[in-house]
Amino acid sequence: MRTAVVHAAAGSLLLTTLAVAPTGSATAAPGAAPTAATPAPDAPGAAELRGTAVAAARAAAEGIGFGACPDAQDLPGTIECGTVTVPLDYAHPHGRQIGLAVSRVRATGKDPDDGSREVPRQGALVHNPGGPGADGTYFPLIGLLPRWKRIAGAYDLVGYAPRGVGRSAPLSCEDPEKSVQGPTQAPAHPSEAYKRERVAQARAYARGCAERAGDALRHYHSLNNARDLDVLRAALKEPRLTFMGASYGTYFGALYATMFPSHVRRMVFDSAVHPDPERIWYRNNLDQSAAFEDRWADFRAWAARHHDVYGLGDTPAEVLRSYEKVSARLAREPAGGKVGPGQLQSAFLQTGYYDDHWPHRAHALSAYLKGDPGPLTEQAEPQPGAAAETENARAVYVAVECNDAPWPTDWAVWDRDNTRLARRAPFETWANVWTNLPCAFWPAPRQQPPDVRAGAGELPPTLILAAERDAATPYAGALELHRRLAGSALVTERGTGTHGVAGGPNACVNGHLEAYLLTGRVPGRRASCAPRPEPEPWAEPEPQAEPEPRPAA
Repeated sequence: MRTAVVHAAAGSLLLTTLAVAPTGSATAAPGAAPTAATPAPDAPGAAELRGTAVAAARAAAEGIGFGACPDAQDLPGTIECGTVTVPLDYAHPHGRQIGLAVSRVRATGKDPDDGSREVPRQGALVHNPGGPGADGTYFPLIGLLPRWKRIAGAYDLVGYAPRGVGRSAPLSCEDPEKSVQGPTQAPAHPSEAYKRERVAQARAYARGCAERAGDALRHYHSLNNARDLDVLRAALKEPRLTFMGASYGTYFGALYATMFPSHVRRMVFDSAVHPDPERIWYRNNLDQSAAFEDRWADFRAWAARHHDVYGLGDTPAEVLRSYEKVSARLAREPAGGKVGPGQLQSAFLQTGYYDDHWPHRAHALSAYLKGDPGPLTEQAEPQPGAAAETENARAVYVAVECNDAPWPTDWAVWDRDNTRLARRAPFETWANVWTNLPCAFWPAPRQQPPDVRAGAGELPPTLILAAERDAATPYAGALELHRRLAGSALVTERGTGTHGVAGGPNACVNGHLEAYLLTGRVPGRRASCAPRPEPEPWAEPEPQAEPEPRPAA
């Protein structure tokens, strides 16, 4: 599924074939590493499970030599960096190894409301921001924010770059410069000629992944991400894992809970992917495209309510016409020579992820229609400086999703399903297709997604956070994960759709998050929180600051 990759720029706090035999759930002695049930030698995934145990034992003995971070990451001195070594192929744990970049800020041990009062350390809180393809090494910076200081007092905040990402055995499938080319088109109802062109590009991208990665390509998938997480747990010398995953991070976090239930201490799932194996990943992407149409309507309704500020129209339909007018003009004459309809659509897709973006995007559209293309160019133009990072994120995203599950291999199926969907959800449908289409031509073996679930007593209580109108991970996914994980609690932010609600402006959500992480308390089976306030419009140009950092993607 397409999820926003949230990262930190230098000097700033900017924050998505193997079945697995579940391990046993026996309780380990205090301070000891839990042990997994031993599967039959010929059980599906048995070799990988044994290999994970070997790698975890090795990592527990070696630990992580934390020290200064590489200069290239531009991280402040308060963050320590290190590397944990994992097998490329868990069926052969003594074979080729890869290093995963890890970052940490130690628990402050202080109560933010009473600096003289010490709080006990509760271990490491490991975070994944989603993607697939997001780099989580910037996560420890979140502890500088007031809303996170209680959690930062009790936990070492640990981020890492999953396999394939950043400095963790990075993947790339094409020349990075191609990932930031502009201008491009974005037809909501593409012609047959345009479709043929995009099919050819998808074939070439899949071929490029295979040529650049070789046989290693098959080992970048969600099951290995879950196994890597257990090795990281062991390297941090944590008997049980405290984990917080956002977006895609909820999916392999749920896989982890299914594979290693006795290794779980506490788990937070923020903006949950629908875990039904039949939906991984083709059907989930169809559902996502439909949901983005609703969020696109939310933005247009908000802009219409503030017609006096932006002049884009006093109905959602009129705001849409303003957007389409801009898109048509950009098709004829790209802004700054680089911003065409494709860049416009990509920039406005962010309004579906975060309503923090609504005032900035509305102002950019308004200014363009009034003759000033500057704000739109600034917000939408390709960033050559981020080309390598952009391509790396896309390569990991494609590799993981293509490897994870079967996909239709007949273009006619994609064409049929998405042509139907685009009639009622034109905003994101075809852009989503072009992102995922390499999976139709994928050269590596496909897996069958495991059945995520945990029965009564198999897991400690877990916490699921969700927004009712989330488009990137529609709310049905949170309901389904809640159903599948016995003992889980679901906290819903009503009536809003920001993707990733932990640590945002909703004090109710944050209260449940703090209570869970600090005391293990969950609010029964379900709780709801009133919606966060809508963003305030502004009439005059303001500095284009990014939204307040949050650990979700």
